[in-house]
Order: sequence, then C-alpha cells, then structure tokens
Amino acid sequence: MAACMKFTQRVWKSFIDTKGHDAQCFPHLRILRARPGVVETSLEIQSHNLNRVGTVHGGLLLSLTDTLGSLAVASRGHYMTGVSTDVCTSFVRPAGKAGDTLFGKATLTSLGRQVAYTRIDFTNTNGELVAYGTHTKYIGKSATDPKNVKFSDDGETIVEGGSAND
Repeated sequence: MAACMKFTQRVWKSFIDTKGHDAQCFPHLRILRARPGVVETSLEIQSHNLNRVGTVHGGLLLSLTDTLGSLAVASRGHYMTGVSTDVCTSFVRPAGKAGDTLFGKATLTSLGRQVAYTRIDFTNTNGELVAYGTHTKYIGKSATDPKNVKFSDDGETIVEGGSAND
C-alpha cells in the first residue's frame, strides 16, 4: 500500500478513535484512494443519514465537506489537519437514499504556510454531481506537528519524517 494512502487512513482512524462527530455520523466511510492532494471516498448511506423525506440530509454533506477537506490536507502529510475557518456546501440534487453509495473526491487546491483550501465533489453511483463544497483551514500551528511527513511526488514513499510505524 502506498505511503500516502496508509498515512491518510491512519489520520482517519485517529478521527474515529476519538469517538466524536465523525464516529457518530459516518463511521463506515471508506477511503478508496489517496495520493498527495487528493482523497477519494465512499459511504453507504444509512437510515440515520436521512432527512424526513428519506433522502440524504444536507447536514451530512456539510459534515463530509469538513471531514474530507481535512483528509485532503492529511494526504499532503499533515497529521494534525488544522482548524476550519470556512466551510460551504452547495446542493445540486438529492444525494441518495438508504442503501445507496455516496462518493466523495476531496482535492487540496492550495496549501500555504498558514492556510489550506480544498474542494470536495460528491457524486452518486451514476457519476452525477449531487453536491460540492469548499473548506478552508488554518494550518499554521499544525504544519509543524512532529507526526507530519513528506511524501514522494507520487505518494508511494515517505521521504521525510515518520517512523517505522508510519
């Protein structure tokens, strides 16, 4: 498994292990692929992810925008992914019902010394765009976390930082 994928999964596991919001809302989120700056996921929609009309609740998509934006930052080697300064999600069409699969693709559009910008696209099983969002993160303090790493351009190996367990 590529180093970037392994590291991003490790960061996701740390989100789940805190037993907070992510663990309550979408513990079955799967990371399908991760390369530096891009993370692709899938989520089987559960009944607790629905609104009162039986489709995906907008709050789920907004929460996923936040979380997947953080994972896009992690895919560039940041173990601590900073804090949100702005999160926005636009809804294009119903995102599905219980049992459907929702796909997310998070792209890190810019990573500076203090701020990271991400865009997240959500699609259904037909590949149709159902929602998209942006997530801005302040990463100033987290950029120097000792658990951070640097990957090769293709994300296959860690070229700086890390340990034998990374």
